[in-house]
Amino acid sequence: MRSGKTVAMRAGMVLLAVFYLPVIVSFAFAQAKPSSVAGLAAYRGADREEMLKAGAKKEGKVLWYTTLIAYKEIAGVFESKYPGVRVEAYRTGSTELLKRFLSEAQARRHLADVIETTPPSLMAARDHKLITPYFSPHLKLYPDDAKEEADKEKVFWTTDRESIIGLGYNKKFIRAVDVPKNFGDLMKPELKGKMGISGDATGPRIIGAMIRLKGEEFVRQLKNQEMRLYMVSGGALHELLAAGEVAMSPSIFRNHVLTGQEKGAPTEWVPLELVVSNAGGAALPAHTNNPHAALLFIDFLISPEGQKILEEKFRFASSIKNYGFKRWYPEKGLTTDQYEKSFNRWQKIVREIARR
Repeated sequence: MRSGKTVAMRAGMVLLAVFYLPVIVSFAFAQAKPSSVAGLAAYRGADREEMLKAGAKKEGKVLWYTTLIAYKEIAGVFESKYPGVRVEAYRTGSTELLKRFLSEAQARRHLADVIETTPPSLMAARDHKLITPYFSPHLKLYPDDAKEEADKEKVFWTTDRESIIGLGYNKKFIRAVDVPKNFGDLMKPELKGKMGISGDATGPRIIGAMIRLKGEEFVRQLKNQEMRLYMVSGGALHELLAAGEVAMSPSIFRNHVLTGQEKGAPTEWVPLELVVSNAGGAALPAHTNNPHAALLFIDFLISPEGQKILEEKFRFASSIKNYGFKRWYPEKGLTTDQYEKSFNRWQKIVREIARR
């Protein structure tokens, strides 16, 4: 027969085991380190940042595929912040970037560690399962429209910079009283024959915004305003605006006007009711060779520090900041096919309402 003392001791041990087992299990899980790219991308441990720093230093570099013109300056800031981690970059236009990324994947020659480009290209990469969802502690700062969510905790990409499309005009040729405050004001008789629009991606996207807000019938009435079609990019159209060859355009990037003003350009920019965001997003390739450095670099781009650099030095808009106007992300909520169909329709309408 067991003594009362023995029974009491064993009961105490059982209680201690019941109490400490969850703690031991939790500790074990907390210490478990991810062994795959997907596992590392989803890691939320308190030691995440230190683990990424240590891993990135061992990897020594990150290869960044981007469409950002200012990539060298961004890379320099990152390298200064994280000594021992070199940034190598391949920079080109979004179409060429996607072609290269897809062709390398097809050849099983995976080179890119981070890809930063516009949503249509990122959508194609996602559809081909070439990017991996990732977590970042900075995601909580971003509105839903600025993230392509994979689940409640991870995203396929985050909008790290925005070129905002709105109305630009040359102050020498457009009186302040005649400057439109909304899409309806584009119909002012005083503006007939004075407007131009980009035939590149910028023009169709602002037409898409007008259709979304005012309807296609309204947009087609713009034909009476004798708007001229320029088969150039939004950036090139701003140069024509600054030179006085175009008096006004609804397809002008805010950052081009801001940088132009610093050089003495007589141009101004105003938002209309719905401002189109030409966004750039940061994504993690599924076959990254340097995952620690890649995630550290993405964290840097979307952090408040990175956003401040992109906004103040390069005049991009930041998704985490409210500028007092409503932004629209044309690709949001659409499949690649749906977006392409919408864009082709907007482009067709631009060519029908504008004169060459």
